[in-house]
Formats: sequence, structure tokens, C-alpha cells
Amino acid sequence: MNMVMLAYSLVCLIFGTTFLAIKVGVDAGAPPFFSAALRFFLAGSLLFLWCLWKGKARLSLLWRRELLLTGALLTFGTFSTLYWAEQYVSSGLAAVLSATGPMMILLLQTSLLRQRPPRRSMLGCLIGFTGVLLLVLPSLVIDLSPLWLTGCAAVLVGECCYAAGTLYSKKVTTAFADLSPVALNAVQMMYGGALMFLLSFAAEKPDPSVFLSLPTAGSLLYLTVAGSMVGHTLFYWLVAKTNPVFPATWLYISPPIAVFVGFLFYGEPVTWITVLGVVTIIAGTVLVNLEALKQMLSKRKQSAGIAAPPPDNSGETPRKLPHSRSAV
Repeated sequence: MNMVMLAYSLVCLIFGTTFLAIKVGVDAGAPPFFSAALRFFLAGSLLFLWCLWKGKARLSLLWRRELLLTGALLTFGTFSTLYWAEQYVSSGLAAVLSATGPMMILLLQTSLLRQRPPRRSMLGCLIGFTGVLLLVLPSLVIDLSPLWLTGCAAVLVGECCYAAGTLYSKKVTTAFADLSPVALNAVQMMYGGALMFLLSFAAEKPDPSVFLSLPTAGSLLYLTVAGSMVGHTLFYWLVAKTNPVFPATWLYISPPIAVFVGFLFYGEPVTWITVLGVVTIIAGTVLVNLEALKQMLSKRKQSAGIAAPPPDNSGETPRKLPHSRSAV
């Protein structure tokens, strides 16, 4: 349990600080699309080579169009918009807006898949989008900036791509159930990075020498190693050791971390309306996922009861948890 909580704490900390790392690199002059492409293509390639070495992947995965589409949605669609947006919005605001992903999933399930969600989940969506308005509207009243507003909209569009990719990836992970989800995630990151390279060459004039400075090089290194390799590997380890729901609760913890580190280390403004918006969005996200959270807690109680050792046994009885997969 100590290792699980340590890994979970690291996941929340890593994912919560990646938003500031993106901001530092972009503000230092790194082209957003090119730096995102480098991050994901390098991380995906290294993870895929590791999976090949461990026998958890096969080369034929590189030619699967399912993973191309997954990468186009989960990596390209989500992060090209996020990197571009952080030129104009704070890292804390980008993190909080990114927490709307589960709400986007629910809306897509309702509108496209015709699935009828529980009322509390729809209430969670309303509360969450109220939080978005709390974050966005005051700034519009004070200083109407078209690029700032476009940046906020870009993050939300990216979360729509994330939601679509998450729903589609369920079919992909089922089709490749015999392979490690880390390998599948690595290939989709490679595809997403490759697509961002194409976008960068079309929209930017990338100069690799820009990464010779400490802020840009440090940002790229942290995001590649900690954000994409260590963070995702720990996430899937937690999924295997616990269940798909518990590791995903980083979405509730990381936005406050992102707002705090942005304020502490980068001087990003934080007002009481910002705090209220963060709390409201997280509350909405919790409501959207309430059923899954209840099921997780119920299973943990049942497992604890089954695995309880006899009174005279000082050692803990080991129990084998089912291997579960979450969206890449």
C-alpha cells in the first residue's frame, strides 16, 4: 500500500507540474507544435523500444491504423491545442480547463452514442461548466483579449478530442488485449508526435537550436522523461495494482497543484474567483464519475474483507488484484 500511495502521489505531482513545464518552454521561445512533437515522438519511441526488449510489443503495431487514429485524437488533438493555447493562457488555467475531459466524455456518450447518463452525472456537467464560466467570464470583463479567449477555447476543443479518443481507445485496447497498454500508448504517442511534426513544418519555422537554452531544454527533458515516460508508466502500474478508477482520480488533484506551482514559481495570478472555479470544476468532475468511484470503494471494502488475516497471523495475506486497463 505504501508503494501504491507513493506512485499515486508522484503521478499527481508529475501531471500537475507538466502544465507549467509547457508554459516555461513556450515562453522561452520553443515552437509549440515542434516541441510537443519532439516530446511525444521521443517518449513514444523509447517506451516502444523498451516494450520490444521486454517482449511486450511487436513491430506490426507500427502499421495499425487504429493506433494512428488513437494518436491523432489523444496526442495530436489534445496536446497540439494545449501547447498552442499556453502561449496566451496561464498554466494553471490550462490545467483546470483540461479537467473538463470526463465531462466531454459524458456529453459525447449522450449526444453521439445515445447513452442515457445518470442525473447526477448531468448535474456534474452543469456544475463543471459553471466553473469554466467562473474562470473565463471575469477576465473577459476586465480585459477582452481575442487570443486569450481563443486559447481557452482551444484547450476545450482539445478535451473534446481527448474524449473522442478515449471512447475509441476502448475498442483498440479490447482488440489488442494480449499486449501491454504501455506499448499501445507508446505507439499512439509516436503517431501523435509524427502528426505534430507535419503540422509544425506547415505552420512554423522550427529551429532546433532554440533547445540549447536551459529553459527550453529543461522543459523538453522534464516533459519527455517525467511527464510522458515516468508518469504514464506509473499510471499503468497503478491500474494493474488497483483498478482503472483510482489512478484516474489524479484529475481531481493535479489542477490545484498546477495552479499552486504556477502561482509560486511563475507568478501567475490567483484570485478568489480562480479558487472558486477550480473547486467547482473538480466538484463537477467528481459528480460525473461518482458511480465509478462508489464501485471502486465497494470493491476495495469487499477485497479487504475477503483478504483479512486470522487474528493470530501477524503477516498480511497477499491478494491478487485483477489487471485492468484504462484509456490511453
